[in-house]
Amino acid sequence: MARYRGPRLRVVRRLGELPGLSRKSPRKAYPPGQHGQARKKKSEYGVRLEEKQKLRFNYGLTEKQLLRYVKKARRAGGSTGLSLLQQLEMRLDNTIFRLGFGPTIPAARQIVNHGHITVNGRVVSIPSYQCRPGDVISVRDKAVSRTLVEANLQFPGLANVPNHLELDKGKLTAKVNGIIEREWIALNINELLVVEYYSRKA
Repeated sequence: MARYRGPRLRVVRRLGELPGLSRKSPRKAYPPGQHGQARKKKSEYGVRLEEKQKLRFNYGLTEKQLLRYVKKARRAGGSTGLSLLQQLEMRLDNTIFRLGFGPTIPAARQIVNHGHITVNGRVVSIPSYQCRPGDVISVRDKAVSRTLVEANLQFPGLANVPNHLELDKGKLTAKVNGIIEREWIALNINELLVVEYYSRKA
C-alpha cells in the first residue's frame, strides 16, 4: 500500500486531530461521506483499526513500514506500545518537525529528502533514520536551506520543543539528549490498541 497523498482534512475529520499530518482544522466536526453524520457504534475491531490508522497517517507510514516497527518494538522488550511510539518519534523526519524546522511531518520529510539536513556533520536524506542520544542535527550551510528553515521556525507546528531535544535557533542546530518520554508525545492515541490490532499479524 502506497503512502497516502489524498486530501488531509478528510482524514482529520475521520480520525480526529493529527498534529503531524495537517495544521488546518476542519470546518465540519463529523466524518466525511454520505453516512458521516450517522452515529454508528464501533466494533472492537473498528476501534483498534481507528487507533492504528491514526498512527499510520500521523507519521506518514505505509502499512508494511508500521508492521515492521511493531515487530521491532516486540523484540525490544519492555512495553511494546511505548517502544513503538518512541521509535516513530525518534525518526529524523519527525525530529525535524518537533524542532519546528518543518510545519508538518510530510513537509519535514521533504526537507530531509532534499538534502537540507546534516546529522553529525554528514548529509542524511533518509527520513526514517533513527536519531540516537548524542546526535547533532544541523541545517546545511546553504542559503536555500537556511532561508527555508528560518521561515518555518517563525510558525512551528507544535508550540514547545520536547525536553529530549536541545535547539539553538541562532545556529539552526539541535542536539538529541535522550529518548522522548510518553507525556511529550503530542498524538492523542491508545498505543495498546495498536499492539492488540497487530497481535495476530506480528
